[in-house]
Amino acid sequence: MRVDHIAIAVNNVDEALKNYQKILRVDRLEIEVVPNEKVRVAMLELEDTRVELMEPTADDSPIKKFLEERGEGIHHIAITADDIEKDVSRASANGMRMLGQLRSGSYGRRVTFIHPKSLNGVLTEFCEAAKNK
Repeated sequence: MRVDHIAIAVNNVDEALKNYQKILRVDRLEIEVVPNEKVRVAMLELEDTRVELMEPTADDSPIKKFLEERGEGIHHIAITADDIEKDVSRASANGMRMLGQLRSGSYGRRVTFIHPKSLNGVLTEFCEAAKNK
């Protein structure tokens, strides 16, 4: 397992992207809308990790609620799960409270989240390893 990305909730991906590109050497950039999560994301690939900027696309988006309650900032840390089903089962067996079932996230990878109360206040995403890596 390794850190896959750090996700940051923003009001406007395009504006935030301008700021992050001022300080980061972005090797690759992809922008995608994830309809089932109601977000537009910009994935900034750096040398050894990624930063995901997330903008809500609907008023009932969980990111919209996050922004209203907390403002812009770190939303979650994502961990690559080499065998996501086995890793989720192990986490559940060890008392981690999962938020929903495995579902399709960005780039068609399966994802699920661990409730922040299970991990010292940090929302943590398990995401399936990319097929091409």
